[in-house]
Amino acid sequence: MQMKIGFVGTGVMGRGIIDNFLKAGYEMIVYNRHQTGAMAVIQHGAVWAATPAAVAKQAEIVFTMVGYPQDVEEVYYGTAGLFSQAQPGQIFVDMTTSTPSLAQKLAQDGEKYGVAVVDAPVSGGDIGAIDGTLSIMVGADINVYSKIRPLLEVIGKNINLFGGPGSGQHTKMANQIMIASTMLGMAESLTYAKAAGLDLRDVIDTLNAGGAQNWSLGHLAPRILQQDFEPGFYAKHLLKDLRIALDEAKHLGIDLPATTLAEKLYAKLSEEMGLGSEGTQAIVKLWSQFN
Repeated sequence: MQMKIGFVGTGVMGRGIIDNFLKAGYEMIVYNRHQTGAMAVIQHGAVWAATPAAVAKQAEIVFTMVGYPQDVEEVYYGTAGLFSQAQPGQIFVDMTTSTPSLAQKLAQDGEKYGVAVVDAPVSGGDIGAIDGTLSIMVGADINVYSKIRPLLEVIGKNINLFGGPGSGQHTKMANQIMIASTMLGMAESLTYAKAAGLDLRDVIDTLNAGGAQNWSLGHLAPRILQQDFEPGFYAKHLLKDLRIALDEAKHLGIDLPATTLAEKLYAKLSEEMGLGSEGTQAIVKLWSQFN
């Protein structure tokens, strides 16, 4: 009998991941805060569960991928949360970009139920989720990691264990710090090129073939030219991540001036301009050339 996998959170990223598990032949039990957000994967063969607890009751391994740390807490600790129906021997894998401290707490509390809780945030956006080419950053006991590695290979191509609980989240913070800087560099580069009257398509192709090559330029700059600001990753979620990173930096006793600037600019985009539900590429809208 094929393994039953649970998945809580059928957002932009979750849908692509669930579809890849379905294509690989796994039976998927899914929950989302609003069932309408899960209809696409239900139509592809996933089975709906009414609560996270109902997912835990049926699945051997449960993946979670929600928006914010407080959402993670509700999914795990709520009255109808995963822990309420946890069964010894289960593995819960949180793919949400969350705080390292919460990842550590989940792992510790999971032990009370005989459940291993793993933090495994990802990078690669909606494209990586759809193509099954995500980079996955894991914090877990090595024996637990060995058990889930074959499943992670279904949805990712670059998979690494960085240490115990919380280390996956620390790695994701390093990733988001880098992403933020490249996003700002891309936005300013395109703004400059447009103001200078250059052909932006030629600029993107040329820069991406040289030392300025980066993921944001290759994947998101073409969307900007098409006025496509649909979220592969929400601007408001990157803002959340940057705030986590800056908070963790304080605990580590380090200063991150570029990340501080990025947080201010994404706060302006998301909170002052109300564009947090657009993709991270909408940062170009801070410049008049793209309004």
